[in-house]
Amino acid sequence: MRTRPLGRTGIQVSPYCLGTMNFGIGNPDRDDCARIIHRALDAGINFIDTADVYGPHGVSEEIVGAALRGRRDDVVLATKVNGPMGDDPNRRGSSRRWIISEVEHSLRRLRTDRIDLYQVHHPDPRTDLEETLSALTDLVRSGKVRAIGSSNLPVSEIVEAQWVADRRGLQRFRTEQPTYSILNRGIEREILPICSRFGMGVLVWSPLGMGLLTGRYRKGDPVQDPRKMHWVPRHMTDERKRDAVEELLPLARDAGLSLTHLAMAFAVTHPGVTSAIIGPRTVEQLEDLLAGATTTLDDEVLDRIDRIVPPGTDLGPLDISYTPPALEDPALRRRHAAERAAA
Repeated sequence: MRTRPLGRTGIQVSPYCLGTMNFGIGNPDRDDCARIIHRALDAGINFIDTADVYGPHGVSEEIVGAALRGRRDDVVLATKVNGPMGDDPNRRGSSRRWIISEVEHSLRRLRTDRIDLYQVHHPDPRTDLEETLSALTDLVRSGKVRAIGSSNLPVSEIVEAQWVADRRGLQRFRTEQPTYSILNRGIEREILPICSRFGMGVLVWSPLGMGLLTGRYRKGDPVQDPRKMHWVPRHMTDERKRDAVEELLPLARDAGLSLTHLAMAFAVTHPGVTSAIIGPRTVEQLEDLLAGATTTLDDEVLDRIDRIVPPGTDLGPLDISYTPPALEDPALRRRHAAERAAA
């Protein structure tokens, strides 16, 4: 595969990034997961993304670390910190205390002495950005981390993080990892332009719309996958998304493509996208994705996609996307009765 610059880090990465969230859960066979990793590397994918919470609780990192034995120097290795790693409330989040501790656990599980891209998995409203960036800066200066990034940040926090880094002389986030697919194009409105302005690389997750853009889930058919219905029930049953899939299927056929290949090509076509994260559970799924890796879409196909799902539009919620506290907690939007009475 041809490579692309990861923002302005100087690092070159493949347009497909191997995501490993399924390793340990979707596919508990560690040897089979290793085969997926080796096949991806042999095909030219040089970018692997994992997280401490995948597997769960570090299993994915362990699988990746074991599989990369003897091939570590050929891989741009990314992992994430922030998710809960136990019941202790201090074993999660983006505090200095936790980041400095957890990076050591990730390094051990990954069997490496450095992480190429260390990402904050989710926003942490409880922690000052300066606290987080200061800890990450120390990791970069120590050589344990090469570059830092964010994931699922709202555009306002992307800008704030850049401002804090500049004002305090700290390392700045070099990448952002948002969700992006034909069905969820909201990042085209602000996040992709602002990342481009700051020279940030963008790794997009769920380019296949959590499986809706494979064509396996047709309108009117119940979703039989209990994992999908546990994690993203609204997304999988959203009628607007199901309707869009029904319109995209004949478009893909007219273009001589599978819906999967159409969706992946769409995700990596946007000039603001560096890499699209793929998450195969089996070697067969990986082979299908690799078969479409050289697919390009002409303007006519892209125009038809725009008519089905207009640019900058999210057709519906993706349940596991970040929701700001003010939208989750009604108390943050309502004055207390006593305050209302006194007003």
